[in-house]
Amino acid sequence: MDGVYINGQWRTGAGTHFQNHCPATGDVVWEGHGADASDVAEAVASARRAFHDWANLPQGDRTAILERYADEIEKRTDAIAETVSRDMGKVLWESRSEAATMKAKVAVSIAAQVERAGTKYSEANFGSSHLTHRPHGVMAVFGPFNFPGHLPNGHIVPALLAGNTCVFKPSELAPGVAFHMAEAFAAAGLPDGCLNIVHGGRETGGALLNADINGLLFTGSAATGVHFHKHFAGRPEVILALEMGGNNPLIIWDPADIDAAADIAAQSAFLTSGQRCSCARRVILPQGAWGDRVADAIVARAEGLAIGAWDEEGMFMGPLVSEKAAVNAVEFQEMLIARGGRALKALERLERGGGFVSAGVVDVTQANDIPDEELFGPVMQIVRVRDFDEALERANATRYGLSGGLVSDDDALWVRAHREMRAGILNRNRPTAGASGAMPFGGPGLSGNFRPGAYYAADYCAWPQASQVSDKASRMSAQGFPK
Repeated sequence: MDGVYINGQWRTGAGTHFQNHCPATGDVVWEGHGADASDVAEAVASARRAFHDWANLPQGDRTAILERYADEIEKRTDAIAETVSRDMGKVLWESRSEAATMKAKVAVSIAAQVERAGTKYSEANFGSSHLTHRPHGVMAVFGPFNFPGHLPNGHIVPALLAGNTCVFKPSELAPGVAFHMAEAFAAAGLPDGCLNIVHGGRETGGALLNADINGLLFTGSAATGVHFHKHFAGRPEVILALEMGGNNPLIIWDPADIDAAADIAAQSAFLTSGQRCSCARRVILPQGAWGDRVADAIVARAEGLAIGAWDEEGMFMGPLVSEKAAVNAVEFQEMLIARGGRALKALERLERGGGFVSAGVVDVTQANDIPDEELFGPVMQIVRVRDFDEALERANATRYGLSGGLVSDDDALWVRAHREMRAGILNRNRPTAGASGAMPFGGPGLSGNFRPGAYYAADYCAWPQASQVSDKASRMSAQGFPK
């Protein structure tokens, strides 16, 4: 295996050689030559050649291949999980859950495709009306490092079901799982050329943006997503589905169980070491003694988290994806404190080095000019407010709109929050990071371009075609029309 998978074959790429290091151990876990512009052009051409036959295959045949792919993913669960953990540091129980979600994605995508992008027929006085859906063509898929199997899989599976072909660029920070995906698709009988893979960094991604593609399916940072949006400005023929993260709020307001509230807050902020786009970045609490008790309970959980390598038993949190990410987390926390924040429990680099950090909790109530940014790391900002009106105002004070939540036993407060909070994923008494694959995933503002994924991915993987059908041509009449 090396950096390019074209027409069913791996080969060495002609681009830059790079390595990926396990953030827990520093070991080299992947290395190879990435794809250069000529490799990318060849991968896209392979997908283009495969498109006609794949798009014209009966829907049942495409579906059967994807169902076999789900079975092949299940066979590789352990290999996928270990690869993900070694690549980006996620603890093994989370990586196993990711592999299971990859399998489950197939059945969900099949159901969504039937419901949202299937066929309809109705009789009319002239004959019949038909609704069908057609694939776009060649879809470029850019994968993120935090869920390097699940998230690109969530684009690739519905795209293939709809009849598209794909060129997949995995994150250079977590490239290894792409091999297992390619192996599973091949074993399932996916025709050569329907999925091509180009490893690499910015150079490879830039070449794919400039290639002859019909769509771009992306999950990643807002800065990168905005760059992609600008790149395709004035090209409405290229479908864009951009999921770009969030600066997510969680309001906690007078629930009966303080410990349950603190559990929800800590898991919202610190799951996957804070490397989920749906993690709570801002926890909003009332002023006063009750809010103090909740904050203390949150800090106690941050202090008690088990942090270790992916293959250590009983760990809740692994390292961040890289040493650079750990440095960024420390610098972000220092910025919060410099602008008036108060560390209730400081995030720190751990002695074992690499990407290892502890969780941090910073009260920013008195801080000024806090940037509306998403830090991909375990830093929770706590904001204290006077009343629920101010809580809602602070929750919505962001350019993003991916996820949010309310922890409260008060039904009336939930009615208000549900009506007024601006978030595509809005949970009550559940972590903000809890999302269902059987629901849409996305949000307004800087969190995307109104093309939510998960169950709604079927919408951006095909376009509708409406037809009026009569078995034979008949004479037409209308007022003023010659007979």
